Amino acid sequence: MYNKYFKHQKGITGLETAIILIAFVVVAAVFAYTALSAGLFATQKSQEAVYSGLSEAQSTLELRGGVTATATTAGGVVKQISFILANVLGGEPIDFTEPLADDANSGLAETGSSNKVVIKYIDNSQTVSDLYWQAIPLGSNNGNDLLEANEKFQIVVGSATATADGGNLVDALSIQPLGTNQKFTLELLTPAGAILQIERTTPAYISVKMNLR
Repeated sequence: MYNKYFKHQKGITGLETAIILIAFVVVAAVFAYTALSAGLFATQKSQEAVYSGLSEAQSTLELRGGVTATATTAGGVVKQISFILANVLGGEPIDFTEPLADDANSGLAETGSSNKVVIKYIDNSQTVSDLYWQAIPLGSNNGNDLLEANEKFQIVVGSATATADGGNLVDALSIQPLGTNQKFTLELLTPAGAILQIERTTPAYISVKMNLR
């Protein structure tokens, strides 16, 4: 009886230990699964953030060369601004479909135009949100409206020629024309990528053709 009694107690103690051990294993497994799930979720979000950042960087524009201004006459006001753009590090193609000129030749893009790139003008007295512009391919180009790797577009804000419709900066800047010693900013807003800001100041005397440094 004495041996049976102790053997019985030994069996109960082993069962309780097994139950406690199983409980610890189950709890540890739950915590491990939770931590693993949280880690995988955080890793996925970090990966999405990295890919998003790369996408933004690859769609960023780069200014090549100077910014040229054309005036109405010597001593007049600026009617047109042009500059050359390229992709940074051969990024993703950017659609430079030109905006339509409105019927009033106001220097603005027509409402509802299909252009993806929007050019905005800002100075200390006014903001113009959607200027009319034209894109002229330079050098190697496959003939479409996409600015791709190793391609360059000359962007002309305002009509590219004297006879073209669409108006120019004189028409678009209704509050105050762009004259001497005037600081202004052009913002290029693309479907993806950072905004390209071009900040310049006009000289003390307006020539017909000027390189705005």
